[in-house]
Amino acid sequence: MRVLGVDPGLTRCGVGVVEGVAGRPLTMIGVGVVRTPVDADLSHRLLAVEQGIEQWMDEHRPEFVAVERVFSQHNVRTVMGTAQASAVAMLCAARRGIPVALHTPSEVKAAVTGTGRADKAQVGAMVTRLLRLAAPPRPADAADALALAICHIWRAPAQNRLQQAVARHAVHATKGRTA
Repeated sequence: MRVLGVDPGLTRCGVGVVEGVAGRPLTMIGVGVVRTPVDADLSHRLLAVEQGIEQWMDEHRPEFVAVERVFSQHNVRTVMGTAQASAVAMLCAARRGIPVALHTPSEVKAAVTGTGRADKAQVGAMVTRLLRLAAPPRPADAADALALAICHIWRAPAQNRLQQAVARHAVHATKGRTA
């Protein structure tokens, strides 16, 4: 499974591609940051994020895209930019027919470090260890993108089984009402 993780942001949008399957060693394929100038018009910044993500998709051909779910922050301006960048990533994936999964920050931290309250340094250290890297990816947005991809690889099999079970239950429930 090849996953593009996206840590959305307008100034720095972390991107990272990880390949592997749950229970086996994972491989980092690429990591980076799509940057936009703070003083640029919002529409141009969103276009730059879109072009950067499209370039990553062209180069790395992910099978899935994992995006950090936007959560409430005190700074509405920051959360709006993050939400807009997140939407751009989802749009790029949808345009190509690539499935998108949203993961909360605490879900990602828990998957990678064992605790949903881990700090950025702990996430970076575990990403470095799990992917057998010489040093933590910089900036933290890049490490967070890899953590998102790792989280998805590890959680996707269980989520798929759960979705299949729910679908089977719905089918059986419908048959029971029509009988």
